[in-house]
Amino acid sequence: MSAGLRRRARWYALQVLYAFDIDPGQHPTDAVARYAEAFELNLDDRSVEFAGQLVEQAASHLPEIDDVIQSVSRNWRLERMSRVDRNILRLASSELRYSDDVPVRVVINEAVELAKRFGTAESPAFVNGILDRIAQVLRGT
Repeated sequence: MSAGLRRRARWYALQVLYAFDIDPGQHPTDAVARYAEAFELNLDDRSVEFAGQLVEQAASHLPEIDDVIQSVSRNWRLERMSRVDRNILRLASSELRYSDDVPVRVVINEAVELAKRFGTAESPAFVNGILDRIAQVLRGT
């Protein structure tokens, strides 16, 4: 899958995780298929499939991922983080933890790009700093 398709899948996965954060009662895999259809997103099947894998991976390990984020966050409780930043961190932390085939710098760069697109002016630096510490914890970099 090309880098562009993977980036679009990550954008979509972030949006699904955001919605899942608002309504945790829904099943993440169902949400991936439902939202792509309901909002008539122009996503190819492989992007939707990859987004589904990312969402399922993050959602199924959410307590562990949240613990890692919280353990490296200085002066920021998870619930005080913006919903966008929190879910970017969840998505990227999940990739760092469970997708050894994706280089650390790619995961962090993609997360920073998500923060630039969907977050506040402060989000890219915040996400970058937290993920740098998470990468050290999870991958020893």
